[in-house]
Amino acid sequence: MKGLLDKHRRGRNLTTLVENKSTYNSSYSELNIFETHAFAEKVSLQFDFPIIASMLTGKKIMHLKGVAPFEFFPGETVIIPSNEEMIIDFPLATRQDPTQCLALAIDPEKIKEITTTFNQEVQIEDENSNWSLDNVSSHLTNQPEVNHLVQRLVHTFTNNNKSKDAILDLMIKELIVRLLQTNAKQLLLKEGDTIFTDTRIGTVIKFIQNNLTNQDITVDTLANEANMSSSHFHKQFKNTLGISPIDYVNSERIKFSKRLIAEDTKQLLSDIAFLSGFNSVSYFNRQFKKQELVAPSKYRKIIR
Repeated sequence: MKGLLDKHRRGRNLTTLVENKSTYNSSYSELNIFETHAFAEKVSLQFDFPIIASMLTGKKIMHLKGVAPFEFFPGETVIIPSNEEMIIDFPLATRQDPTQCLALAIDPEKIKEITTTFNQEVQIEDENSNWSLDNVSSHLTNQPEVNHLVQRLVHTFTNNNKSKDAILDLMIKELIVRLLQTNAKQLLLKEGDTIFTDTRIGTVIKFIQNNLTNQDITVDTLANEANMSSSHFHKQFKNTLGISPIDYVNSERIKFSKRLIAEDTKQLLSDIAFLSGFNSVSYFNRQFKKQELVAPSKYRKIIR
C-alpha cells in the first residue's frame, strides 16, 4: 500500500492540511483519498451517496449516528449510508505522518443491482434473508479479502489504461458481495436470537454458538440442523457468509480459545485446545496461527 500511496502523493495537489481530497473517477464510481496533516477534532463530512471507507494510515475517531464512537484503524472498513453525517477526530495526524483514508462512492443503482443478484443467489427456498448496505452504518474489522481488494482498487483507479473501467467493474462487484457477506455474518451473530431465528442459516449459527466445544460438529451435523442436504447447505452457507461452515466453526473456536488464554495465562495450551472443541493440538495451532498470524504461545506472551 505504501508504494501505491507514494504514487498518489506525487500526483496530487495539497490545498489544505485537514481532509485534503483527491478524486479519481470511473463510469459509475468515484474514489476519494483524504489526507489530514494536522491534529483536528469534530470535522464534519457528509455524502449524498453510500460510502465505503477504508483507513490507509494513522487513526481516526469516528462519531456516527446510532453507533458508539470508535477508533478507526488501517485495515478496517466503515460502510456509511447516503446523507449520513460523520464527525471525525484526528488525534495522531502530523505533517510528517498524515492520516489517510479512502472513501469509495458507488452509484446506488449499481449497488441495488448487485445486492438484488446476491440475494437471489443466497436465498434459501422461501426464506426472506435480504441483505443490504444502505440501512445503518457498519464498522468492519479484520477483513483480509476486503483489504486486498482495496489495495487493488487504489492501484487501478490511479493508473489510466483502456481496460480500467472493465477491471473496476469486476472488482467493485466482488467488493460489494464480500461486504454483504460480512454484514450478513455480523447481523446473524448480533441478532440471531431475534430477527433471524426463522432462517435456516440463523438456526445453524445459534446451534454452533451453543455447541462450540463439541468436537463432533461436522458439515453433516449442521446440514441436519438446517434440514438441508450437506452439499446444498455447504453452498448456501458459503454464499451467504463468504466462509465455509467448518472454517466458520474454527474461527469461532479460536475466538473462544483467546478468551480462555486471557482469563488464565497459566493453563496448558493443550487443555485450552480441547476445551475449545479441537481434537488435535497441532490442528489447533495451525488454525490459531492462520487466524491470528501468531502461534498461541506467542499470543499468550503478547497479552501478558
